[in-house]
Amino acid sequence: MKRLLTLLLIMTALTSCNQKQDKTPLIGKKNISVLDGIFTPELMHSLGKISDPQVSPDGTKILYGVSYTSIEQNKSNRELFTMNIDGSDNKQITFTPKSESNARWIEGGAKIAYLHGGQLWIMNSDGSSPKKVSNIENGISEFKFSPDETKVLYVADFKVNKAPTDVYPDLEKASVRTIDGMMYRHWDHFVETVPHSYIAPFDGHLGACTDILNGEPFELPAVPFSGIEQLDWSPDGQYIVYSCRKLAGRDYAFSTNSDIYLYNVETKACENLSEGMMGYDTDPVFSPDGKYVAWLSMERDGYEADKVRLFVIDLENRERRELTETHEFKYNVESPVWKPDSQGLYFSSLVEGLKEIWQIDLNGLCSRVTPEREMYDFGAAGPVISTAADGSKKVDRLITTNTCMMRPAEIVSISTDNGAWTQLTFENKDILDQIDESRVEERWIPTTDGKKMLTWVVYPPHFDPAKVYPSILLCLGGPQGTLSQGWSYRWNYKLMASQGYIVVLPNRRGTTAFGQEWCEQISGDYIGQNMKDYFSAADALKAEPYVGKMAAVGASYGGYSVYYLAGIHQGRFSAFIAHAGIFNQEQMFMDTEEMWFPNWDNGGIAQPNVPMSGAPWSSNPVAKRHYDNSPHKLIKNWDTPILITHGELDYRVPVDQGMAAFNAAQMMGVPSKMLLFPDENHWILKPQNSIFWNREFFAWLNKYTK
Repeated sequence: MKRLLTLLLIMTALTSCNQKQDKTPLIGKKNISVLDGIFTPELMHSLGKISDPQVSPDGTKILYGVSYTSIEQNKSNRELFTMNIDGSDNKQITFTPKSESNARWIEGGAKIAYLHGGQLWIMNSDGSSPKKVSNIENGISEFKFSPDETKVLYVADFKVNKAPTDVYPDLEKASVRTIDGMMYRHWDHFVETVPHSYIAPFDGHLGACTDILNGEPFELPAVPFSGIEQLDWSPDGQYIVYSCRKLAGRDYAFSTNSDIYLYNVETKACENLSEGMMGYDTDPVFSPDGKYVAWLSMERDGYEADKVRLFVIDLENRERRELTETHEFKYNVESPVWKPDSQGLYFSSLVEGLKEIWQIDLNGLCSRVTPEREMYDFGAAGPVISTAADGSKKVDRLITTNTCMMRPAEIVSISTDNGAWTQLTFENKDILDQIDESRVEERWIPTTDGKKMLTWVVYPPHFDPAKVYPSILLCLGGPQGTLSQGWSYRWNYKLMASQGYIVVLPNRRGTTAFGQEWCEQISGDYIGQNMKDYFSAADALKAEPYVGKMAAVGASYGGYSVYYLAGIHQGRFSAFIAHAGIFNQEQMFMDTEEMWFPNWDNGGIAQPNVPMSGAPWSSNPVAKRHYDNSPHKLIKNWDTPILITHGELDYRVPVDQGMAAFNAAQMMGVPSKMLLFPDENHWILKPQNSIFWNREFFAWLNKYTK
């Protein structure tokens, strides 16, 4: 009787759990009412995140995805939408509790292929009759159909590390990791598997696959930031071109030398098209006529922020040419897309602090497509459609997204004839229309070495120059990167301004949108000119009568900047916040994973015979100066309140860096607080963690600057 009662209780509990699970609401768009006009972290996470627009084969429709967040469920869900090419007849076509991703038109637009639950699915173009067509162990992360749709290229995990039972089968409960080389952990995980790319026949279901790397222990595509865009089918489906860094262990840790490979699908023969090119070679794309492959290339091995050039190879004679060299285009190239006639390409580029779309012909002649100095960041330059503008002339239109500091991405259609663009989606208009507007100002501030620095200034809603406002100076991470018109859910400038702060965003030395000289100055000089640039921006704004107390905040290299500024700021700042910052440069060199980065930026030389000339034990005078001025050596000067936050799964800047900084601040009696996130990496991504972080962020600033 007792056993029966226990069984009934268990069955009742299971039934209750199942019913509760069934009643869990789908995560989708919500009706939001904003009463006070203030943008909050909760409202930020209520916005839909648009991504990945895909034009139908006949050029009449666009397929795209929107991710919605549930704060209560602490997760997001991505649904699929379609609309006409002009933005009309916009409708949601999936309604499921699990995300749909990587959606692509197939069968001439009659059907859609997509990923759901880690497997490939096919459905009708209206979302009806979904059918699973793969059963890949551990799932698929991305895919790409061949042009004739008889094959599928997909990405899945490949095991590279032995489990304890692979070594000693009788030790079933052993949990040890056996490590015999470098790069044993990367970004936020220990490297047990790496992504590989596979080819499988498709006849309505995926057939037996072929591993393009044939079991080699390399990444294809590279982690953590690359994806299926690193592989492309030839128009006839006979070849695949891909980018791969065929290195492992210590060699991988100290090198950025990826190459472009041409793979014969039938014979499995593989040719290195970028042989002898020693830096990053990425983003290969076949021309529509199959005669050329274009790709992006950095020149120097071991330097992740080298100038990004556009190369083309003629597959008939294997002649390689840099297109961006001809007319000396000085900015970095991103996301190349061929023109339909194969006579040129479109690409995006960060130019003087704004991401624009450009075009280039095969002679290297460049011209801007999007309007100059318009306050938006445009996304990748494609897909491309051709429409009749006047009944005779065909005009390319680019379907992409754009963002600004005041709103997240929306899909836009851009005319390549005159750069005029039309917004096609208004996913978040209903919420943003209820938020009081902030004003963004473009300032060019003089620096101590006689140059001009672009500094964005975001003002609070209803800004009154007769009043005094607290301010936030943002220290950029990277260190190479750009403060442009991008939208971030981690460091959101609209959110900061809406809380009553003037937000100061200096593009100090090391930023990438102002030419290579401006970018490269920071390498080996973390403690020099870029710190003076921060002071130039801070002093210029603090000279304004409406700017009161100022805080300095930042993440990663921005966190390093905060730690360093804390030791040298001479009273400029009233509070500091550092997330995932580098505190002890000597320890960081031994703890991080991608060694080419600290080796180069700490003053090293990227040469095979001197791979560690940027190490703490090097006699290199640049490196020695760098380590002698590590932030942890200035702790005796700290006297300003500091909030320190860090993810415990951060293997790029390990959590010990944040803990050491907090412990040192406590020892010095500096008002300090630390937030540790056990389930976060270099970024704070989970919705409730993000909201907690933002609440503490503003609580700290309010306490010490308002």
